[in-house]
Amino acid sequence: MHQVIVMKLYCVNLKEYVPFEGGETLQSVVGRLAGRLGFTPLCARVNNKEEGLSFPLYAPKQVEFVPVGDAAGQRCYIRSLCMVLYRAVTRVAPGARLEICNAVSGGYYVRITEIDLDREMAARDIASEMRRLIAADLPIERKEKPTAEVIDMFREQGLYAKVALLESLHELYTIYYRLDGLADTTLSPLVPRTGLLGEFGFVPYEEGFLLLGCDPSDAGCPAKERYQPKLFRAFQAYQEFNRIIGISNAGSLNRAVESGESGMMINVAEALHTKHIRGIAQTITDRHRAGGAKVVLIAGPSSSGKTTFTKRLAIELLTNLLRPVMISLDDYFVDRHLTPRDETGDYDYESLMALDLELFNEHLCALIKGDEVEIPTYNFEKGIREFKGKRISLPADGVLLIEGIHGLNPELTSAVADEMKYRVYVSALSTISIDDHNWVSTTDNRLLRRIIRDYKYRGTSAMSTIRRWPSVRRGEERWIFPYQENADSMFNSSFIFELSVMRDEAERVLRTVPRDVPEYAQAHRLRHFLGYFASVSSRLIPPTSLIREFLGGSSFKY
Repeated sequence: MHQVIVMKLYCVNLKEYVPFEGGETLQSVVGRLAGRLGFTPLCARVNNKEEGLSFPLYAPKQVEFVPVGDAAGQRCYIRSLCMVLYRAVTRVAPGARLEICNAVSGGYYVRITEIDLDREMAARDIASEMRRLIAADLPIERKEKPTAEVIDMFREQGLYAKVALLESLHELYTIYYRLDGLADTTLSPLVPRTGLLGEFGFVPYEEGFLLLGCDPSDAGCPAKERYQPKLFRAFQAYQEFNRIIGISNAGSLNRAVESGESGMMINVAEALHTKHIRGIAQTITDRHRAGGAKVVLIAGPSSSGKTTFTKRLAIELLTNLLRPVMISLDDYFVDRHLTPRDETGDYDYESLMALDLELFNEHLCALIKGDEVEIPTYNFEKGIREFKGKRISLPADGVLLIEGIHGLNPELTSAVADEMKYRVYVSALSTISIDDHNWVSTTDNRLLRRIIRDYKYRGTSAMSTIRRWPSVRRGEERWIFPYQENADSMFNSSFIFELSVMRDEAERVLRTVPRDVPEYAQAHRLRHFLGYFASVSSRLIPPTSLIREFLGGSSFKY
């Protein structure tokens, strides 16, 4: 007679213990909770690790069910939607190759190649087939097989980037998902059934399409498209470079590392950075000599490499016989007691209103006219602005370089004429992918940079950096991203090799995050993600490289 073993899991959402039978899945437990959660879970954190709802329970666990509004829920939703998209494309356009390239314009840029398509008609037909698949509530099954068998399966499906990746990883077994007879791999857990998905958009965009998930704040609506042509072109320029050198995904990158081509790959990527910085410097020089571009504003999100970019831009301007003069926005903070508060009641130093805009604009206008000004120094220990007799002026051949997150916000420099300003947006726009269906998140790239830098140079634990990251992201969404299209130039600070170079150091730091804290889920996910990339020694990186700002060993002082 079969003995039923009953155990209990601790549900973080309900703050109570819930009984389950050995072998029962999380989805089954959700069904028995009969709507008590107040939302429809898409996945869960089991002992602080992200898992799908098909996860089987054989021992007591701590479980937190995750809604679509959670970052993990969003990953699960959009990656599951991509699986449905793949199935739909194979039905509507047999023989086509699907590439999900990168996040842009509020969605994900998609290319469908190797066959001719009427894009308007294809978008309608593919979206219609996706809705049919979702309405059918089909199972999305999690499977695991010997890697050799999975490679044969993907080769038969024509997924050669996945074949190259799996061959480079040398794993004995591989986890994959199956939907309606079609297999795929993914970076995140997927929903167990297509019926858990809802709203989405799939529309023509530039030369391809844009896949839009649901609105995180209102799952009943698709995400809103934000037209970002400059950002799109910045992505495209680097993706074309990747295509020319033959390294566009983790499989081809790993193959280059294994064959001893790391040095050449790094040299070429560094040369591309130098070329782009030099081009921006030349444009600024030309405008300056025509009577404009006296003020260069450099903005970008956290860990985008703004500081090193600014230092390298200053060198290039010097070689063009211009004299860069730097001003720090931090010195224009208002006294701490005047700083606005955020929704939690903490000081909001990322708010534009944390700066003395009137004094800042007064100084800019005076400097442009050729006057001398006394600039302040902010005392972070006391939380006050001090004047210590530091006087500067701008010579006729001088250019003010101002780095800060608000640089592209017109309100920051409202008193300065537009022709006097040149705006640069800097961000680590990851253009290398895992494979055709799995892109690399620019946000993850920046978070890894910040974790390493803060741990090495700011005495901040990986746990603390991960804990603060959602607040940083909220500030970026409010104060940076809405203004990025105001840029005169966009500089992509990412490298095709950087995840390989950061891998060993990042894994070492991420291992310091304890298993019994919520931040472990993010640390574990990032460690798994880094495992797709072959390791490259940082000794190959030149001292002037932008990535040295995070890894250390830079010839610049910070």
